[in-house]
Amino acid sequence: MNWEKLFRMQKQLDSYIQTTHQLESVNLFDKKVLALLVEVGELANETRCFKFWSNKAPSEQSVILEEYVDGLHFILSLGLEKEYSYNKEYISQSELSVTDVFNTVFEQIIAFKQDPSKEKFTQLFQQYISLGSVLGFSEEDIQTAYFDKNKINHERQNQGY
Repeated sequence: MNWEKLFRMQKQLDSYIQTTHQLESVNLFDKKVLALLVEVGELANETRCFKFWSNKAPSEQSVILEEYVDGLHFILSLGLEKEYSYNKEYISQSELSVTDVFNTVFEQIIAFKQDPSKEKFTQLFQQYISLGSVLGFSEEDIQTAYFDKNKINHERQNQGY
């Protein structure tokens, strides 16, 4: 996976948003952490992996993938905020259940918020990639969906979103 390209694209989007909304001198770290938590919650909701009380099927894979890359946008943005990058290989599927991986992702987000170190960022990134794998997404799926959603996010900003 070409993470460097995704970081570059995210940097352009972040810069555009900060300039458009006059946020260049505003510390957005806590807002981005909360946004990431919300996005991961929305992703979990689409998978329905925790809804033991319901027989309703999960959303279509395309919807789940779009929610997944929404979270990836914020992880990349948080990395940029702290001047961290990620260059490890895509991680294969975890032995854990989808619910367990979601819980671990939430834990990693909070751990990174409390200690925004490079090590905690790498652990969060790796766990999020593991979640993508458990959800059945390939590197190509993720990269293509990221490109598509990044374009939509730019269009939304142009339209005053």
